[in-house]
Amino acid sequence: MDLSLSCCPIAFATPSFDEALRLRYSVLRKPLGLDYEAEDIAKEFDSIHLGCYQNTTAELCGVLILKPLTETIVKMRQVAVHSDTQGRGVGTYLVNYSEDIARDLGFSRIELHAREAAVPFYKKLGYESAGPYFSEVGIPHLFMFKELGHEGHP
Repeated sequence: MDLSLSCCPIAFATPSFDEALRLRYSVLRKPLGLDYEAEDIAKEFDSIHLGCYQNTTAELCGVLILKPLTETIVKMRQVAVHSDTQGRGVGTYLVNYSEDIARDLGFSRIELHAREAAVPFYKKLGYESAGPYFSEVGIPHLFMFKELGHEGHP
């Protein structure tokens, strides 16, 4: 089944943000036996929160965060796709959208810490790796990045 998708920003500390936080928890934290601390969430006030919705049901099916690091570099964090829609293009659509947003905001590079299982996904989208694997939240991650340039996404 082909999903009809749309992405948009999610405002911090709103009901939509709470919904995104629940999705992030179920996909990223719960399987590792981890929770979120209020202080960690509070630090996200200056990040760009993005959501991907199914047009037919208006259900949130994917989220990610862009955290500005410098005037030109943004870090992609907390990428989560609902288990019911994984493998159906939601992550690709959301990452492409985030690249367009980052480019529109003047960023020229996206960096991220990819979980080992997600490395092939990011490589397919043009991300490069640098350095060895390292442990984050108790699992292997790889530093990855992509130079955005000025081209628009088709």
